[in-house]
Amino acid sequence: MAPRDFTEMKTAFRSALSEVTGLMALAAPLVAGLAASTGVSLVDTAMLGPFGAVPLAAVSLASSVAVLFYAALYGFAGPVGLFAGRCHGSGDLPGMGRVARHGAWLAVLGGGAGALLMTAVLPLLPLLGQPADVLAVITPYWLCIAALLIPYTVGMVAKNMLDASDQAWAGAWLTLCAVGFNVFFNWVLIYGNLGFPAMGLTGAGIASLLAQLLGTGVLWAYVRFKPSLRAWWAPGRMERAEFQRQWREGLPMTVQYFFEGAAVSVAGIMIGAFGSVALAGNQIAQAVGTTLYMLPLGIAGAVTIRVAQAAGAEESARIGPIGFAGLGVVSVWMGAFALTFLFAGEWIATLFVNEPEVIAAAAAILFVFGFTQLMDGVQSVSFGALRGMLDNQWPTRVSLVAYWLIALPLSALFGFVFGWGAPGVWAGFGVGLAIAAALLARRFLRLQRRFRAQTRVS
Repeated sequence: MAPRDFTEMKTAFRSALSEVTGLMALAAPLVAGLAASTGVSLVDTAMLGPFGAVPLAAVSLASSVAVLFYAALYGFAGPVGLFAGRCHGSGDLPGMGRVARHGAWLAVLGGGAGALLMTAVLPLLPLLGQPADVLAVITPYWLCIAALLIPYTVGMVAKNMLDASDQAWAGAWLTLCAVGFNVFFNWVLIYGNLGFPAMGLTGAGIASLLAQLLGTGVLWAYVRFKPSLRAWWAPGRMERAEFQRQWREGLPMTVQYFFEGAAVSVAGIMIGAFGSVALAGNQIAQAVGTTLYMLPLGIAGAVTIRVAQAAGAEESARIGPIGFAGLGVVSVWMGAFALTFLFAGEWIATLFVNEPEVIAAAAAILFVFGFTQLMDGVQSVSFGALRGMLDNQWPTRVSLVAYWLIALPLSALFGFVFGWGAPGVWAGFGVGLAIAAALLARRFLRLQRRFRAQTRVS
């Protein structure tokens, strides 16, 4: 390596390191809030573990389909943060309330549509080859998770308002309230405490719904009645133009997240074909992996914001270091947990259940799941950096092709044709994500060089 190349690499490394602190300061509350939003599934998994494979399999099946709607509705509520951030930046405090009111009504409609669609999927499960013992008990839990989509979406509006007004930590801590409520209600309704009957899986569904309702109520009480936020709530009326504005911005994000979430749902349904034990093991792997994945997702959001800020300030030389800092952090984080899954998957599974066959199934899935999560983290951060550069269409097409035309066919090939079972499904998915990660990271590298060159010319 030539001395000049070495010097350039050392300079680039130092520039990336200089961005890590600011990036993590912005990402930390986003990560905390996202992790809290996944807490319901994690709590249900942990507290239903003593009941055996069938309840865990039911949670896995419901979660595999619900993630499709969570993802789509997360995108649907996204414009609230965008428009509220602009109002906050310009000092238009009544405009904040206008965005929130219209966003909340759209959230009720969007969450209601999601609840109806998820309910409509329930009768199709027998046609998709799902285990009979799971189908016999899943209906009450499934319906509760479907209904939960309404308060979830309304709560996302309030949280986005706090994120947009530099109160992201408040949103994160308040979102944790739902997790705390879920632990308490699960303790009461799953196990039969305080005079209530032990309801097992059904109790977990009711508890999750109640916890989300109360958690959303706490978020909105804070946003609506905190004295410093009263200026948001000047009298106003509903405006068709504002509904249309939020709908136009939210629809593309909804479609993208819908199809990405749908691919994950299809993978989960594939695993259901291998029986209730495979589904139970998959739920343990997904509950742990999804919670840990909130860090790369939060970093991706922070990278988007900081890259956009650098581009807007005509500081194009910072775009590369910001993206490289995000990719470095997510690679170290997810790489460490990939190694943990590889060597300690069985021990992790024993924290949730004590049935040997479920532990073995979970350990086998975790063996390959870490690689899948690592690749997903790299592609998410690369996607976030490209979004900050207003490069959306090509990355979206790459992601959808990688999910639907590469990952899922390989999942079917590895899982069913090669006979690798549930681990094969995630191995195929991981290969598709690896291709997306490589293509998106390569595009970011090329575009950030172009941005720097344009800045030098100008």
